[in-house]
Amino acid sequence: MDQSASPGRVVARAAYAARQAARVAWFMGHGLVMRQLRQRASRPPVTPRTRLPVPSNERILADMARLFARDLANVEAGIYPMPRDGDGPPAMRLARSGAFLADLPRVHVRRRQGRVREVEVEAEVAGRARPGYYMQNFHFQSGGWLTEGSARIYDTQVEVLFKGSANAMRRQLLVPLRDFISGRDQRRLRLLDIGCGTGRFLRFVAQTFPRLASIGIDLSDTYLGEARRHLKNRHRTSLALAKGEELPFAGASFDCVTSLFLFHELPGEIRIQLVREMARVLRPGGRVLLLDSLQYGDVPDYDGLLDLFPQSFHEPYFADYMGEDLRALFAAAGLRRVVEEPAFMAKVSVFEKS
Repeated sequence: MDQSASPGRVVARAAYAARQAARVAWFMGHGLVMRQLRQRASRPPVTPRTRLPVPSNERILADMARLFARDLANVEAGIYPMPRDGDGPPAMRLARSGAFLADLPRVHVRRRQGRVREVEVEAEVAGRARPGYYMQNFHFQSGGWLTEGSARIYDTQVEVLFKGSANAMRRQLLVPLRDFISGRDQRRLRLLDIGCGTGRFLRFVAQTFPRLASIGIDLSDTYLGEARRHLKNRHRTSLALAKGEELPFAGASFDCVTSLFLFHELPGEIRIQLVREMARVLRPGGRVLLLDSLQYGDVPDYDGLLDLFPQSFHEPYFADYMGEDLRALFAAAGLRRVVEEPAFMAKVSVFEKS
């Protein structure tokens, strides 16, 4: 720690460390219960396998600590404010954790039996028609992306997967956003977030750039309902039900397009359509800011972990995404890559329209 730091900064650093350590411990505890239940549900236990290098737990925790140090350094550099993770009051956190844990036995049965299309039947009954690629029980979770129960526990599921570091990874996309906005009048700019889900990133955007007009779209009305709760009283942020591959916006109508943890959930042909739509709605000089999973070779020691992931979770398009040449994909739509860098288990990519 910097010995010359002011008492106020020392207190702020300690408070940040305490909050993040508590979140990590909370979600790692959930992960321990999840793994124990999975082993009990499998007779004999199913062990995913890979021949690629897998990082040790010590390496993962050290890299996660570096992510949090980077997160705090961004705060101290004035890039974004001290994080407010938006986990809600204790009673809400406990209720969502209880719902997450209660769903695990159903998840394990679904995994064991390979049932991944239950949501398709459920959606047809409810009159919620969506594209075929979308109508699956991703992660083997109950309700896919369509039910209120799924939306309620989604953020818990993601934080359990990333050991409490998901929000810190999301915030790394605020760095290139700050670089892009710096020196401009926020009130004259428009941002589109595609696949906004429960609105976690849009919440960080609204906290950091309160005068920036932002629109979030998603294919799930229930997830948009969760996003509205996260974004309550954020009057410069709006939400809409729409497909990323068929954006309901005029050409050259946005200065920035963002997308987080979406590309690996899409089949290859939809990714192509989505990138074309991103390019179409961007103004000249506009940028696409992308945060998604690492790909093979980005951090070679993590390649085995990436190989294991779809063996444990229903991720039908993950392997295809691992081999996707993002630079060529965006170049074909007229977007030039200007940044690519890892952020723990994710990576930040920035593309610019000439």
